[in-house]
Amino acid sequence: MNKKSVIISTDPGIDDAVAIALALFSEQLDVKLICPIFGNVSLENTKVNTEKLLTLYQKTPRVVLGSHRPLLRTSINASNVHGKTGMDGYSFPEPALSAEQSLTAAAAMHEVVDQAEGKTTLIGIGPLTDIALYIHLYPQDFEKIEEIVVMGGSLGRGNYGVLSEFNFAADPEAAKIVFDSGLSIQVAPMEVGRQAKVMPEVSERIKELGRIGYMFYQLFSKYRGGSFATGLSMYDALAVGLILNPAMFEIVKTRVEIETTGVLTTGASLIDLKGYLNLPANAQVAIQVDPEQFEKWFIDAIAKTL
Repeated sequence: MNKKSVIISTDPGIDDAVAIALALFSEQLDVKLICPIFGNVSLENTKVNTEKLLTLYQKTPRVVLGSHRPLLRTSINASNVHGKTGMDGYSFPEPALSAEQSLTAAAAMHEVVDQAEGKTTLIGIGPLTDIALYIHLYPQDFEKIEEIVVMGGSLGRGNYGVLSEFNFAADPEAAKIVFDSGLSIQVAPMEVGRQAKVMPEVSERIKELGRIGYMFYQLFSKYRGGSFATGLSMYDALAVGLILNPAMFEIVKTRVEIETTGVLTTGASLIDLKGYLNLPANAQVAIQVDPEQFEKWFIDAIAKTL
Protein backbone atom coordinates (compact mmCIF):
# COMPACT_ATOMS: atom_id res chain seq x y z
CA MET A 1 0.00 0.00 0.00
CA ASN A 2 1.34 3.43 -0.94
CA LYS A 3 1.46 5.74 2.03
CA LYS A 4 -0.03 9.22 1.86
CA SER A 5 2.64 11.93 2.05
CA VAL A 6 1.83 14.49 4.76
CA ILE A 7 3.25 17.66 6.31
CA ILE A 8 2.22 18.68 9.84
CA SER A 9 2.15 22.26 11.13
CA THR A 10 1.71 22.04 14.90
CA ASP A 11 2.02 23.87 18.23
CA PRO A 12 2.46 21.09 20.86
CA GLY A 13 0.38 21.25 23.15
CA ILE A 14 -1.00 18.11 24.73
CA ASP A 15 -3.60 17.16 22.12
CA ASP A 16 -1.03 17.97 19.40
CA ALA A 17 1.29 15.39 20.99
CA VAL A 18 -1.43 12.78 20.53
CA ALA A 19 -2.21 13.81 16.95
CA ILE A 20 1.49 13.67 15.98
CA ALA A 21 1.77 10.14 17.35
CA LEU A 22 -1.37 8.97 15.54
CA ALA A 23 0.12 10.23 12.26
CA LEU A 24 3.66 8.95 12.81
CA PHE A 25 2.60 5.42 13.78
CA SER A 26 -0.08 5.09 11.11
CA GLU A 27 0.56 2.52 8.39
CA GLN A 28 -1.25 4.82 5.93
CA LEU A 29 0.74 8.04 6.39
CA ASP A 30 4.30 9.06 5.60
CA VAL A 31 5.09 12.15 7.66
CA LYS A 32 7.66 13.98 5.55
CA LEU A 33 7.93 17.18 7.59
CA ILE A 34 6.87 18.63 10.93
CA CYS A 35 6.95 22.40 11.46
CA PRO A 36 6.51 23.60 15.05
CA ILE A 37 4.85 27.01 15.22
CA PHE A 38 3.82 29.51 17.91
CA GLY A 39 0.38 28.90 19.35
CA ASN A 40 -0.56 26.99 22.47
CA VAL A 41 2.75 28.18 23.92
CA SER A 42 5.73 30.11 22.55
CA LEU A 43 7.77 28.90 19.58
CA GLU A 44 10.68 28.22 21.92
CA ASN A 45 8.52 25.74 23.81
CA THR A 46 6.78 24.17 20.79
CA LYS A 47 10.22 23.58 19.20
CA VAL A 48 11.53 21.78 22.28
CA ASN A 49 8.25 19.89 22.73
CA THR A 50 8.39 18.61 19.16
CA GLU A 51 12.01 17.51 19.60
CA LYS A 52 11.18 15.73 22.88
CA LEU A 53 8.16 13.98 21.39
CA LEU A 54 10.06 12.67 18.37
CA THR A 55 12.87 11.47 20.63
CA LEU A 56 10.37 9.55 22.76
CA TYR A 57 8.56 8.22 19.68
CA GLN A 58 11.91 7.20 18.13
CA LYS A 59 10.82 8.75 14.85
CA THR A 60 12.94 11.00 12.67
CA PRO A 61 10.89 13.02 10.19
CA ARG A 62 12.41 16.27 9.02
CA VAL A 63 11.70 19.13 11.46
CA VAL A 64 11.92 22.77 10.36
CA LEU A 65 11.14 25.66 12.68
CA GLY A 66 8.05 27.67 11.85
CA SER A 67 6.79 31.18 12.59
CA HIS A 68 7.18 32.80 16.00
CA ARG A 69 4.20 35.16 15.58
CA PRO A 70 1.09 35.80 13.45
CA LEU A 71 1.21 37.57 10.10
CA LEU A 72 -0.09 40.90 11.43
CA ARG A 73 -1.11 40.58 15.05
CA THR A 74 0.27 40.20 18.55
CA SER A 75 0.66 36.57 19.64
CA ILE A 76 -1.81 34.91 21.97
CA ASN A 77 -1.35 31.57 23.75
CA ALA A 78 -3.25 28.78 25.49
CA SER A 79 -0.91 28.04 28.39
CA ASN A 80 -3.97 28.17 30.65
CA VAL A 81 -5.08 24.93 28.96
CA HIS A 82 -1.77 23.19 28.23
CA GLY A 83 0.43 24.45 31.06
CA LYS A 84 3.41 26.81 30.97
CA THR A 85 5.62 24.64 28.72
CA GLY A 86 2.74 23.09 26.77
CA MET A 87 3.52 19.56 27.92
CA ASP A 88 3.72 19.65 31.70
CA GLY A 89 3.24 16.41 33.59
CA TYR A 90 5.83 14.05 32.09
CA SER A 91 9.61 13.84 32.37
CA PHE A 92 10.77 13.53 28.75
CA PRO A 93 14.21 12.30 27.66
CA GLU A 94 16.61 14.95 26.43
CA PRO A 95 16.04 15.63 22.72
CA ALA A 96 18.21 13.62 20.36
CA LEU A 97 17.42 15.84 17.37
CA SER A 98 17.13 19.54 16.66
CA ALA A 99 14.84 21.49 14.35
CA GLU A 100 16.41 23.05 11.27
CA GLN A 101 16.51 26.84 11.34
CA SER A 102 18.43 27.60 8.14
CA LEU A 103 15.25 28.01 6.05
CA THR A 104 11.62 28.88 6.61
CA ALA A 105 8.86 26.36 7.17
CA ALA A 106 7.22 27.62 3.96
CA ALA A 107 10.39 26.90 1.96
CA ALA A 108 10.68 23.44 3.53
CA MET A 109 7.04 22.68 2.67
CA HIS A 110 7.77 23.65 -0.92
CA GLU A 111 10.79 21.34 -1.05
CA VAL A 112 8.76 18.39 0.24
CA VAL A 113 5.80 18.97 -2.08
CA ASP A 114 8.00 19.67 -5.10
CA GLN A 115 10.10 16.53 -4.58
CA ALA A 116 7.24 14.15 -3.76
CA GLU A 117 6.31 11.58 -6.40
CA GLY A 118 2.61 12.07 -5.82
CA LYS A 119 0.45 14.63 -4.04
CA THR A 120 0.98 15.82 -0.46
CA THR A 121 -1.55 16.57 2.26
CA LEU A 122 -0.98 19.44 4.69
CA ILE A 123 -2.27 19.04 8.25
CA GLY A 124 -2.76 22.23 10.26
CA ILE A 125 -3.33 21.69 13.99
CA GLY A 126 -2.20 25.11 15.18
CA PRO A 127 -2.35 28.65 13.83
CA LEU A 128 -2.30 28.55 10.03
CA THR A 129 0.48 31.12 9.58
CA ASP A 130 3.06 28.86 7.94
CA ILE A 131 0.56 27.12 5.66
CA ALA A 132 -0.73 30.55 4.58
CA LEU A 133 2.82 31.76 3.85
CA TYR A 134 3.52 28.59 1.88
CA ILE A 135 0.46 28.77 -0.36
CA HIS A 136 0.99 32.52 -0.86
CA LEU A 137 4.64 32.09 -1.92
CA TYR A 138 4.39 28.85 -3.93
CA PRO A 139 1.15 28.81 -5.96
CA GLN A 140 2.99 26.65 -8.52
CA ASP A 141 2.67 23.79 -6.01
CA PHE A 142 -1.13 23.79 -5.97
CA GLU A 143 -1.46 20.89 -8.41
CA LYS A 144 0.67 18.73 -6.11
CA ILE A 145 -1.33 19.47 -2.94
CA GLU A 146 -3.92 16.77 -2.25
CA GLU A 147 -5.74 18.75 0.43
CA ILE A 148 -5.35 20.81 3.58
CA VAL A 149 -6.84 19.25 6.71
CA VAL A 150 -7.41 21.64 9.59
CA MET A 151 -8.51 21.51 13.20
CA GLY A 152 -9.97 24.93 13.86
CA GLY A 153 -12.95 27.21 13.83
CA SER A 154 -16.30 26.71 15.47
CA LEU A 155 -19.83 26.02 14.35
CA GLY A 156 -21.15 28.54 16.89
CA ARG A 157 -19.56 30.08 19.96
CA GLY A 158 -15.81 30.25 20.49
CA ASN A 159 -13.29 29.19 23.12
CA TYR A 160 -11.02 32.24 22.84
CA GLY A 161 -13.41 35.02 21.86
CA VAL A 162 -17.19 35.06 21.96
CA LEU A 163 -17.28 33.64 18.41
CA SER A 164 -13.63 32.71 17.77
CA GLU A 165 -11.87 29.39 18.24
CA PHE A 166 -8.23 29.62 19.38
CA ASN A 167 -6.38 28.36 16.28
CA PHE A 168 -8.15 30.79 13.96
CA ALA A 169 -8.11 33.62 16.50
CA ALA A 170 -4.33 33.24 16.77
CA ASP A 171 -3.94 34.34 13.13
CA PRO A 172 -7.21 35.25 11.41
CA GLU A 173 -5.50 36.63 8.30
CA ALA A 174 -3.65 33.35 7.80
CA ALA A 175 -6.87 31.36 8.15
CA LYS A 176 -8.52 33.62 5.58
CA ILE A 177 -5.67 33.12 3.11
CA VAL A 178 -6.03 29.35 3.46
CA PHE A 179 -9.80 29.29 2.97
CA ASP A 180 -9.61 31.71 0.05
CA SER A 181 -6.93 29.62 -1.70
CA GLY A 182 -9.24 27.43 -3.76
CA LEU A 183 -7.48 24.30 -2.50
CA SER A 184 -9.40 21.29 -1.21
CA ILE A 185 -9.92 21.77 2.54
CA GLN A 186 -11.33 19.58 5.31
CA VAL A 187 -12.13 21.05 8.72
CA ALA A 188 -12.77 19.61 12.17
CA PRO A 189 -14.32 22.46 14.21
CA MET A 190 -14.07 22.87 17.97
CA GLU A 191 -17.49 21.40 18.79
CA VAL A 192 -16.62 18.12 17.10
CA GLY A 193 -13.56 17.87 19.34
CA ARG A 194 -15.88 18.20 22.31
CA GLN A 195 -17.86 15.22 21.01
CA ALA A 196 -14.65 13.17 20.73
CA LYS A 197 -14.06 12.74 24.42
CA VAL A 198 -11.60 10.37 26.06
CA MET A 199 -13.57 9.12 29.05
CA PRO A 200 -12.01 7.98 32.34
CA GLU A 201 -12.05 4.28 31.51
CA VAL A 202 -10.37 5.00 28.17
CA SER A 203 -7.63 7.03 29.87
CA GLU A 204 -6.98 4.03 32.12
CA ARG A 205 -6.70 1.72 29.10
CA ILE A 206 -4.34 4.14 27.35
CA LYS A 207 -2.15 4.20 30.46
CA GLU A 208 -1.35 0.52 29.86
CA LEU A 209 -0.34 0.96 26.21
CA GLY A 210 3.42 1.10 26.71
CA ARG A 211 5.61 4.11 27.47
CA ILE A 212 3.81 6.33 24.96
CA GLY A 213 0.39 5.47 26.35
CA TYR A 214 1.71 6.14 29.86
CA MET A 215 3.11 9.49 28.68
CA PHE A 216 -0.29 10.46 27.29
CA TYR A 217 -1.92 9.51 30.60
CA GLN A 218 0.51 11.73 32.50
CA LEU A 219 -0.05 14.65 30.13
CA PHE A 220 -3.81 14.19 30.36
CA SER A 221 -3.53 14.72 34.13
CA LYS A 222 -2.40 18.30 33.41
CA TYR A 223 -4.66 18.96 30.41
CA ARG A 224 -7.46 21.43 31.01
CA GLY A 225 -9.46 20.50 27.91
CA GLY A 226 -11.98 18.75 30.16
CA SER A 227 -11.11 16.47 33.07
CA PHE A 228 -10.50 12.83 33.90
CA ALA A 229 -13.93 12.75 35.54
CA THR A 230 -15.98 14.25 32.70
CA GLY A 231 -13.81 13.28 29.71
CA LEU A 232 -11.00 15.00 27.80
CA SER A 233 -11.66 16.67 24.44
CA MET A 234 -9.32 15.44 21.70
CA TYR A 235 -9.41 18.31 19.22
CA ASP A 236 -6.28 17.91 17.10
CA ALA A 237 -6.55 14.13 16.76
CA LEU A 238 -9.64 14.76 14.63
CA ALA A 239 -7.57 16.25 11.81
CA VAL A 240 -5.71 12.95 11.56
CA GLY A 241 -9.01 11.10 11.96
CA LEU A 242 -10.51 12.91 8.96
CA ILE A 243 -7.76 11.38 6.83
CA LEU A 244 -7.59 7.91 8.37
CA ASN A 245 -11.19 7.21 9.33
CA PRO A 246 -13.59 9.64 7.62
CA ALA A 247 -16.51 7.23 8.06
CA MET A 248 -16.83 8.18 11.74
CA PHE A 249 -17.77 11.76 10.81
CA GLU A 250 -20.81 13.48 9.39
CA ILE A 251 -19.35 15.86 6.81
CA VAL A 252 -21.00 18.65 4.84
CA LYS A 253 -19.65 20.67 1.94
CA THR A 254 -20.18 24.36 2.60
CA ARG A 255 -18.72 27.86 2.67
CA VAL A 256 -16.30 28.93 5.40
CA GLU A 257 -15.47 32.62 5.75
CA ILE A 258 -13.05 34.07 8.32
CA GLU A 259 -13.77 37.42 9.96
CA THR A 260 -10.68 39.65 9.99
CA THR A 261 -12.12 43.15 10.44
CA GLY A 262 -14.74 42.81 13.15
CA VAL A 263 -14.21 44.85 16.30
CA LEU A 264 -15.61 42.11 18.54
CA THR A 265 -15.65 39.11 16.22
CA THR A 266 -12.18 38.92 14.63
CA GLY A 267 -11.15 35.31 14.12
CA ALA A 268 -14.71 34.03 13.95
CA SER A 269 -15.35 31.32 11.38
CA LEU A 270 -18.65 31.69 9.54
CA ILE A 271 -19.49 28.10 8.63
CA ASP A 272 -22.49 28.69 6.41
CA LEU A 273 -24.58 25.57 6.97
CA LYS A 274 -27.80 27.20 5.73
CA GLY A 275 -26.49 29.00 2.65
CA TYR A 276 -27.05 32.54 3.91
CA LEU A 277 -23.92 33.86 2.19
CA ASN A 278 -24.89 32.60 -1.27
CA LEU A 279 -21.26 31.74 -1.97
CA PRO A 280 -19.85 28.51 -3.45
CA ALA A 281 -18.60 25.85 -1.04
CA ASN A 282 -14.88 26.01 -0.26
CA ALA A 283 -14.52 23.32 2.41
CA GLN A 284 -15.78 20.02 3.71
CA VAL A 285 -16.71 20.50 7.36
CA ALA A 286 -17.20 17.79 9.97
CA ILE A 287 -20.29 18.67 11.96
CA GLN A 288 -20.46 15.50 14.05
CA VAL A 289 -18.36 12.51 15.05
CA ASP A 290 -19.68 9.20 16.35
CA PRO A 291 -18.25 8.96 19.91
CA GLU A 292 -18.20 5.16 19.96
CA GLN A 293 -16.44 4.89 16.60
CA PHE A 294 -13.98 7.59 17.67
CA GLU A 295 -13.19 5.82 20.92
CA LYS A 296 -12.47 2.52 19.17
CA TRP A 297 -10.36 4.17 16.46
CA PHE A 298 -8.47 6.24 19.04
CA ILE A 299 -7.54 3.29 21.24
CA ASP A 300 -6.58 1.13 18.25
CA ALA A 301 -4.41 3.93 16.83
CA ILE A 302 -2.56 4.47 20.11
CA ALA A 303 -2.06 0.71 20.44
CA LYS A 304 0.01 0.90 17.24
CA THR A 305 2.64 2.86 19.18
CA LEU A 306 3.53 -0.28 21.14
